[in-house]
Formats: sequence, C-alpha cells, structure tokens
Amino acid sequence: MSAISETIVREFLEGKGFLVQQGRKFVAPSRRHDSHIDFFASHPVATESKVALPFELQPADFKHICRAVFAVKGWHTETFSPAVMANSPEIFRFAQPAAAKAAEAVFGADAIFLKILVAPSLPSSKKLRWESADFLRSKGVDGVIEFPTVLSSVIDGVEKNRNYQRSDVLQLIRVLKAHGMLKERQMELFRAGKPRPARKP
Repeated sequence: MSAISETIVREFLEGKGFLVQQGRKFVAPSRRHDSHIDFFASHPVATESKVALPFELQPADFKHICRAVFAVKGWHTETFSPAVMANSPEIFRFAQPAAAKAAEAVFGADAIFLKILVAPSLPSSKKLRWESADFLRSKGVDGVIEFPTVLSSVIDGVEKNRNYQRSDVLQLIRVLKAHGMLKERQMELFRAGKPRPARKP
C-alpha cells in the first residue's frame, strides 16, 4: 500500500509544479525505511504567501512552498490521533535533526525547507484535531496534509479526454472517469434527488 500511496503523492506534487526526488528506492530488512524521508521537493516558481501558511495544508497552499521534505504514511486504516502518534515514534523521524542532514545534502546547507507529513486522516473532533496538530509541531513537523485531500486533487486534475500514457495512476483515473465510474463531486453534490412517489390518499 505504501508504494501506491507514494506514487499518488508524487503525482500530486509534480502536478503542483514541484521537482521531486525520491528519498530511497530500496527496502531495508530492518524496516527503518518507514521512518526516512520519502520525497525531497523543490518548486522553481513558488510565490511568496502574504500570510503564514496554515499547519493543515490544502492544495492551494503548495504554490507558496519553495522546498520541502515529505513523509508519506499510507496506512488508510487509522486516524492520526494523539494516542496513535504517541505510540509510533517512527512517524516523526523524518523531521529529526539526523534526517535534516539528508535534506541539506539535497537542498544545500543554508536552504530553508518545510517538513510535511502526508497523513491518512486527522481526527474529526476539533479538540483532538488541535491536540494532534500540537503533538506534530512538538516533534518538528511544519505541516500536514491529509491523504484524501491529495487524492481528490489528483482525481480532479485528470481530464478524461487526455492520454496519460506516461503515468499508470493518471491513466487509470482517466479510464475510470471515461467509463463513468468516477463522478465529478460538484455534479453529485448538486444533482437533484429522485422524486418521491406520491402518497396514496
């Protein structure tokens, strides 16, 4: 599951104009690879934001990010609650000083970069959401984006009449759209419901 999750995130970043370098291409027997940086990304034409970027990032925020490292946690079965994070210290290893050295080797010693986590989902409760954000900040994470947000952005960017032969993921989404298996969210949201049958007197 992690491989396809990383592929989708890479498509998202490249679609936003980033140049993406993969952190590793091997799987270590010790499984410590799960704690490493997954992507180093640079945006050559990023624009400066007039306001501070939010901690919970949205696709539109990425045009203001010059450089960032990403850790992709494609679990898809657990919410990133404070309890889950407290019991999974490997989640934050990409934001620790040792990992920062790897980023400096790519971006340069004086380069400023963000440490962004792609999480399956944050809690729906406002209180737990704030606690999760505070916990992530305390571990050195600069921002988080939820995987459903990434996936929705990738799907929305695919045109069913365009050939994406260089990307299996985008081509699959295109085929699903072309055959009506992926509906436009706006169309579904505002589509009128079926009329109810009139009650018999």
